[in-house]
Amino acid sequence: MPKAQETVLEIDLKALKHNFDYLKSKLNNNTKITAVVKAFAYGSDAAVVAQYLQKLNVDYFAVAYTNEGIALRDAGITTPILILHPQPVNFKLIIEHCLEPNLYNAKVLNAFIKIAEETQQSNYPVHIKFNTGLNRLGFWENDVDDVVSRLNSTNTIKVASVFSHLAASEAKNEKEFTVAQIETFNTIVARFSKKIGYTPTKHICNTSGILNYPEAHFDMVRTGIGLYGFGNSKMEDLHLKPIATLKSILSQIHHIEKGETVGYNRAYTSDAPKKTATIPIGHADGVSRHYGNGKGYVLINGEKASIIGNVCMDMIMVDITSINCEEGDEVQIFGKETTAEDLARTTNTISYELLTAISQRVKRVFRS
Repeated sequence: MPKAQETVLEIDLKALKHNFDYLKSKLNNNTKITAVVKAFAYGSDAAVVAQYLQKLNVDYFAVAYTNEGIALRDAGITTPILILHPQPVNFKLIIEHCLEPNLYNAKVLNAFIKIAEETQQSNYPVHIKFNTGLNRLGFWENDVDDVVSRLNSTNTIKVASVFSHLAASEAKNEKEFTVAQIETFNTIVARFSKKIGYTPTKHICNTSGILNYPEAHFDMVRTGIGLYGFGNSKMEDLHLKPIATLKSILSQIHHIEKGETVGYNRAYTSDAPKKTATIPIGHADGVSRHYGNGKGYVLINGEKASIIGNVCMDMIMVDITSINCEEGDEVQIFGKETTAEDLARTTNTISYELLTAISQRVKRVFRS
């Protein structure tokens, strides 16, 4: 790939296809895939990623909020789109853009039916979520009768799927809890389907569920982080390829003496003559202040350079005393060598947080 001349986020679409194919290889031929492209496709570019996956015949997309779904429609996405956390204020927009809401409690169920009736809908596709242990969104198991009663009172909507969300599918020590979630979900869906008179699409697996619980793949699975190159385990990470590489350049090199300080609040004091470099990326770009003061690092010519001092809004400074480099050289913040998971681990966080924090002001470059 060409050397960076500014701060860029490179998106490798071949790696995206590799990850999609790998995850698909874990499934039966009749199991559908929902690609989760919320939060700008985990910090990359939702429109470009979705357009690419649509060509690979992905079955569904999922986003968190209504405006994310509208942006995909505006980008030419015709594949069904599930809105995971819709709000009643946006229900008319959801219908106008042929989006499919997750209805997760009585308030949103009744509110959506009301809008569907006002706009004279018939069998509009909706998704019903049940809480099986994550305790975030969803009806409870004992809500089944009330939900079915409300659904049977109208022909404006029809349940396209019933789903839930695993809380700890990546954790081997939580297998008992996860199996209990799956069993509860099976019980709910069997009862729900019997009472409603048909069996909607059934799904509970996230990326780690796909990899660790094949017995729970059911009719459809949802994958987010796996598409972007991470499997929530070192073993699975070997089979996946990170699609995003965050690069920048060395803007300026400084030679400082012992006792000199670097950056705001004079947070770093040199204990000997040092060589430092300034890089045009900061906390406004997604490299948070937590990575400063020696916790985080970047790669310059394949060598680690520690971030020194406080991370600035638009810049970081690194120690390059032992690195042979010059102004204009490329810097890798994360990518295939030092992954987002590797860097995130230095501040006790996860790849998800680092990836989704990358600012929209960072230029996206696509490789295919």
